[in-house]
Amino acid sequence: MNKYTVAVLVRNQFGVLNRVTSMFRRRQFNIIALTVSETESNDYSRITVVFAGDEVNKDQLINQLYKLPDVCSIRELNQAESVSCELMLIKMANKPESREEILTAAKAFDAKTVDYSREAMIFSLTADSTRIDEFINLMRDFTILEICRTGSVSLEKGGITIRQVTNL
Repeated sequence: MNKYTVAVLVRNQFGVLNRVTSMFRRRQFNIIALTVSETESNDYSRITVVFAGDEVNKDQLINQLYKLPDVCSIRELNQAESVSCELMLIKMANKPESREEILTAAKAFDAKTVDYSREAMIFSLTADSTRIDEFINLMRDFTILEICRTGSVSLEKGGITIRQVTNL
């Protein structure tokens, strides 16, 4: 099964996110990551969806998304032609026997310490999904208390924007 990233520019209106994600559900795609925010204009929101599926069904899904009245533009993003990252917060148990190893690993991954107490340390890491997965796997040797990830945000490289091809 392939993994795809699609950016969907939509009118910033009540219920649009539900209609877009319902399309994924009806087509039986597993959404791996989902981020939504207003764009440079508060009239529009950008939905970035990372999902798993096959090529034929993905193409059908995109065609169906274009039929939704509030969808303005859709861009499929690939690794070579876009920049993607996500934010993760990870809370680790602060035990004297593992503290130095955890701090060394965090430094090696450029994770920032955003909270430190006797009981726990919280690190923030902004990176691509693969790098974040690698950091989490390394931290599994210690006591992870909580993890929170934002999901992927992606922009196409160069001067191309999602608003250049619209369905308005």
